[in-house]
Parts: sequence; structure tokens; C-alpha cells
Amino acid sequence: MTRRVVLLFLAAFLLLGSAAQAQAAGYRYWSFWDRDGENWVYATQGPSLARPSDGDVQGFRFAVSENSGDAARPRGAADFASICAKTPAEDGSKRVALVLDFGTASDAPSGETPPAPRTACARVSPDATTADALAAVADPLRYDTNALLCGIAGYPETGCGEQVAQKEVPTTPGAAPDRKDSSDDDGPSVGLYAGIAIVAALAGAATWQARRRGNATD
Repeated sequence: MTRRVVLLFLAAFLLLGSAAQAQAAGYRYWSFWDRDGENWVYATQGPSLARPSDGDVQGFRFAVSENSGDAARPRGAADFASICAKTPAEDGSKRVALVLDFGTASDAPSGETPPAPRTACARVSPDATTADALAAVADPLRYDTNALLCGIAGYPETGCGEQVAQKEVPTTPGAAPDRKDSSDDDGPSVGLYAGIAIVAALAGAATWQARRRGNATD
């Protein structure tokens, strides 16, 4: 019985190690966002399907992320009036403000340097998609065979949604986290907590078994 408990104890530690390794994986890609008041909201449609209205603000951010909940938001000002101040309204067209954040050096593919973030005001036809607006101000665009947006304004030159190991980004004292709102939970996953609970339970079982054997020999 004791030998079985020890084996289960070791298996639990392996589970913890696997959970930690799983959290280290991410994907390098362009995420797509809608501006809702003062907040960025992860878009529910791809840019080739979304049809923004005149006055909308949309953003793109290139980064390494595990999933949409972990995705880095576009940085910088995102005010339609400022971005489209020099693009007056015209009949038969709409204006879409775009925030293009090419990310940081730590998220860049090997050998490439991200351009500085920028904004643009696209004037397009009333039925144009976000992809049309993006093409009007940030050509060339690059897509894969599944219509996944891979490159904006030529960046990055290669790659498309590839899996990479997450890098530990050093933080500057007083700097706000970039990937999530401060209210979001950046702690260990539920799986990790479950693994810790398993280890604790097995440790208690091993202790109880040892005491039981000791009492039986008294």
C-alpha cells in the first residue's frame, strides 16, 4: 500500500510539471479587436467578415498569446476623432479608424524588428469589410490558405500563427501589465491548483498509512 501511495505521489509531481510546461506554450499571430468606449474587446468575427460602421475604431496587435483571453491588446490612443481628424466625411463612403500595433521585440520572429505602432483612417465604401479598410491603409497584407491574417504592412515577412515557447518578459517597476487588465487573474491555472491539491492529499495519505503501520506494531 505504501509503495502504491509513493508511486501516485510521484505521478502527481509529474502532473504538476506537465501543467507548468503547458502554460509555457503560445502562438504568434495578429489578434483583431473592436473598440467599445474606453475598452478593447476581442473581435467575434474575422476582418474579412466584419463590416464596421462609419466612426468605428478597430485594432490589430501582433504578439505571442496562449488564447483570446490572454491576448495582448493594442497600445496607444484609440480615439476616432483624433485618428480621422484629417479625413472629412464624404457621401457614399465610410471612415474606419485603425490602430496597428506591431508588438514588441520579445514577440517578434527571429531576425525581424517590429515597426512602431501607428494609426490610420481608412475611407472605404459603405459595404466594405475591415479587411478592405486594412488593405486601403496597410498594404501589403498576407494571408494563409485558410484566410488567416498573417502579415500587415509586410510584417512579419514569414510565419503564420506558429506555436512558440512563451518568453518571460522582464518587468519595469511601476509598469502596468500589457496583456491583461489589472482585474484579470494572471495566477496559476485551475489544473495547477488541482495538481497541488492531489499532492497534498497523497502526502496526507502516506502519513496516515505510516502511522497506522506504526500503531499496529506497538
